[in-house]
Amino acid sequence: MQHLLFVYGTLRKGQSNQSFLDSAEFLGQHETLPEYALYDLGAYPAVTAGHSSIVGEVYLIDDNTLAKIDVLEDVPVEYRREQIDTPFGRAWIYLYQDTSQLDSLLASGDWCQRI
Repeated sequence: MQHLLFVYGTLRKGQSNQSFLDSAEFLGQHETLPEYALYDLGAYPAVTAGHSSIVGEVYLIDDNTLAKIDVLEDVPVEYRREQIDTPFGRAWIYLYQDTSQLDSLLASGDWCQRI
C-alpha cells in the first residue's frame, strides 16, 4: 500500500535521517495551515497543535518505509501519526505527545532555518 508522508525535520532533504526516504518519491514542498507549533528539541524537532504554519516536504512511501519511520519516531510513545490535507492528498504527519517540556519554539515554522 502507498502512503503520503509530510516531513518537517530530520527526514527532510539534506537532514540527518533523509536516508529513510531513499526509496520514496518526492512529491513537493508544502506549508501547513496555521494549526501547529514547531519546537527545537536539539537533535530533532517536535510539532504540536498551535497557531503557526509548518514548512516541509511530501513523499509517496510504501508500508515498509512507514513502518521503519514509525520505529524512528517511537510511535505511539513519543510521537503519534495523524493525517493532514496537502496539495497531493491526505498525508501522515508525526505529532509530538509530551508537550510539558517544550520551550524552544521555532517561530519560522521551518526546521531547516533554525541555525
